[in-house]
Amino acid sequence: MAKHGKKYNEAAKLINGEATYEAAEAIELVKKAATAKFDETVEVAVRLGVDPKKQDQAVRGVVVLPHGTGKTKRVLVFAKGEKAKEAEAAGADYVGDADVINKIQQGWFEFDVCVATPDMMAEVGKLGRILGGKGLMPNPKAGTVTFDVTKAVQEIKAGKIEYRLDRAGQIHAPIGKVSFDAEKLGDNLKALIDALNRAKPAAAKGIYLKNIAVSSTMGPSARVNAAAFR
Repeated sequence: MAKHGKKYNEAAKLINGEATYEAAEAIELVKKAATAKFDETVEVAVRLGVDPKKQDQAVRGVVVLPHGTGKTKRVLVFAKGEKAKEAEAAGADYVGDADVINKIQQGWFEFDVCVATPDMMAEVGKLGRILGGKGLMPNPKAGTVTFDVTKAVQEIKAGKIEYRLDRAGQIHAPIGKVSFDAEKLGDNLKALIDALNRAKPAAAKGIYLKNIAVSSTMGPSARVNAAAFR
């Protein structure tokens, strides 16, 4: 078992690890148990009743959290001509084509999300190994390969997150910061779970939302009553 420090152990006493809480109470407990000196991220872990090894049970998508994540993401857009101008007007932090691709090949990574117009993907594909290894490769399913760069940039800036099933059959996603009001965190949690319910694969059988837990970056987790979201 992993060993925890004194602060964590004291914070853990606030949460009954064997209990299941309603969402609002779980969020309040996680906020109280956050003891780090920085504004910790509140994260959600959801275990789904799907087989991650089967392609027809894959769960992946995006959702715009109503109150954002508390972090402004730096957006890079691969585009040319008018689309490049649109991206700049929409608030993209960096816009370019061959020049930016060259910078990335040289080791530049001052961005958090990449968006690309479809006509740029042949060139961006050269960065597949570099961007893919960091989870930054533009993808149509995530809405980051599109000609509507204005919408893509604005949604990312507004708090759009991507969720994706991992090998253990779980979804991990941020829903805000400890400094957020509990009500806003609750709204963001509901938005994420609603999106997961909409993304339920037709091949999934039995209970879909098995377990839900919320935690802060450095704090203990609280189990949430998943039945309330089914």
